[in-house]
Amino acid sequence: MNITKESVDALNAVVKVEISAADYQENVEKILQDYRKKADIPGFRKGQVPMGMVKKQYGKSIMIDEVNKLLQESLNKYLVEEKLDILGNPLPKMQDDFSWDKEDYSFEFELGLAPQFDVDLEAKKKITQYNIVADKELLDKEVENIQKRFGKIVPKEVVSAGVNIAGTFTNEEKGIDKKSTIELASIKGKVNQKKFIGAKVGDVIELNSKGLFDDDHKLMGALGLNHEEIHDLDIPLTFAIEEINVTELAEVNQELFDKVFGPDVVKSEEELREKIKEDAEKQFQTQADQQLLNAVTEYLVENTKFDLPAEFLKKWLAVAGEKPISAEQASEEYEKSEKGLRYQLIEGKVLKDNDIKLDFEELKDFTKGFVKAQMAQYGQLNPEEKELDDIVQRVLSNQDEAKRLQEQLVSQKLLAFYKEKITFKVKELNYEAFVKEVYK
Repeated sequence: MNITKESVDALNAVVKVEISAADYQENVEKILQDYRKKADIPGFRKGQVPMGMVKKQYGKSIMIDEVNKLLQESLNKYLVEEKLDILGNPLPKMQDDFSWDKEDYSFEFELGLAPQFDVDLEAKKKITQYNIVADKELLDKEVENIQKRFGKIVPKEVVSAGVNIAGTFTNEEKGIDKKSTIELASIKGKVNQKKFIGAKVGDVIELNSKGLFDDDHKLMGALGLNHEEIHDLDIPLTFAIEEINVTELAEVNQELFDKVFGPDVVKSEEELREKIKEDAEKQFQTQADQQLLNAVTEYLVENTKFDLPAEFLKKWLAVAGEKPISAEQASEEYEKSEKGLRYQLIEGKVLKDNDIKLDFEELKDFTKGFVKAQMAQYGQLNPEEKELDDIVQRVLSNQDEAKRLQEQLVSQKLLAFYKEKITFKVKELNYEAFVKEVYK
């Protein structure tokens, strides 16, 4: 057997695999002998079937299987030994005159090679790193939300400012018959609010869905519809009032602190605000980190220039899926996936050049932390170590879940690396301003 590589250009090559009868004949003979021992053919005792008959019946198919097996094994071994960094998989070149009716065979495969490039972490234009702070307005709102959560619900006879109203929305044509509780403050516009003011239990109010709430997501919840169903929804509604109440805010005192955080964890309003600030800014940090990673990714993709074996990759995409697709579809698929492929190559280069590795013990520890956080959300704050280990083992035995967690851990390591190596422009702002600036 002989394997050779011919470079077409820096990104494309052709590998030629030549297989002779001597490479596969011995294995074919062994398999035929085994078939002869087991063959059960009428007119012959078991194990006494003439070899000529066995060869005639099974010889060609066994030979084809053995040649294909040898071809795949030798090609894979060659790619590993030669340390060829390929994209996609080798594509067999079609041979118009190919025939299995001979002893020696020659196969050719097209290869798409990964490009050679360097990653420059010295950003020409500084990337913004956001520091999101919990300002006084947010803290005031959160304190009030806690007061509402532990406040006292007081029934009211008449709808007035600040009340909550329970009732049923209906629209016969759309099949809407949904019990909901709404805040009067969430109703949009003076005209709609006037319809509610002064109403009592038992009154039925006629409304229109369009522009009813200050946020369309509230309309989704109120009517029990999904996002597509409420998009541009413009229908008449009736709302039958069943209950009117107002929440009297709980006093900001030790009793409230203990209800929220447990006995004596927080002992003053100042400590309450500090705790809210700390918790909020931890959540903000997660969002800021994700935004920073996205920004660095975008920067590296835009500023790390290299060519790809585009035509090879389009051909490969055409046959890589469960069902072949047309050249036009493959071209569209390549356009959609090119940016992701570029970042995969950049990420791999950064990891390799900077010796950023991931071992299984790290993945287990990371998964354990993830599982503990999930359990804490359901009140299980101190799970036993054996229980944790069993859950981690189950999670990592799921390939899709293990891959997802591995990608998260790699992202975490890369973010830490980027923070260490790249000089950012730091910008401090509150959460509302962050959302407006980043998601504008």
